[in-house]
Amino acid sequence: MITFLTAVSGIAWTIVYVAVIRIGFTQQTYALPVMALALNIAWESIYSVWGISTDPGLQAGVNVVWALADLVIVHTFLRFGRRELPPFVTRGMFCCWAVGVFATAYVVQWAFVVEFGYAQAARYTAFLQNLLMSVLFIAMFVGRRGPRGQSMTIAIAKWLGTLAPTIVFGVYEHSAFILPLGALCSVVDLAYIALLAQARRDPARFGAGVPRELVHADRPQ
Repeated sequence: MITFLTAVSGIAWTIVYVAVIRIGFTQQTYALPVMALALNIAWESIYSVWGISTDPGLQAGVNVVWALADLVIVHTFLRFGRRELPPFVTRGMFCCWAVGVFATAYVVQWAFVVEFGYAQAARYTAFLQNLLMSVLFIAMFVGRRGPRGQSMTIAIAKWLGTLAPTIVFGVYEHSAFILPLGALCSVVDLAYIALLAQARRDPARFGAGVPRELVHADRPQ
């Protein structure tokens, strides 16, 4: 069962990354909240290097693939991200902000490694930033006044990709830290899925903020 759940998590998160990249280029925006993106690429690059140097197995290889996918997502953020900000944000301000966000993410990730060691830090930070990502997706929905640059595929795959390791570490391994964090992730993820479902049912309420593929998702081809 643990192997199955681990596979579910890996496949679901890969679907998230593929969908985020596709939407980023097709809608010319970034589809992952920037702070979550920064923490993700910091996590995956740090633990890719650690995994390859200590235990070059499947998970280390998956982390490398995810880190490379994150680089593409970072590209969409740098290319299109300034459009999402108010006009007074100059190119220089945007660049300084981006550098600050990504540098902060690496400092935070490394602080956890120093405090808890690689193995424990990997688990703790993964679920903490997952909860943050869940909240930030709702903030993105609110900030963009609808689901522009978002999709039900991302929302559902993100939920399942987090729920599976929550069961592994929180239930099977009895982690009193991970279980409540994972449960909170599911609550917020399901709320986000409900928001997207509402946008699908009532697209006029959100105007131009609803992507065409979300509006017509249930229509026969």
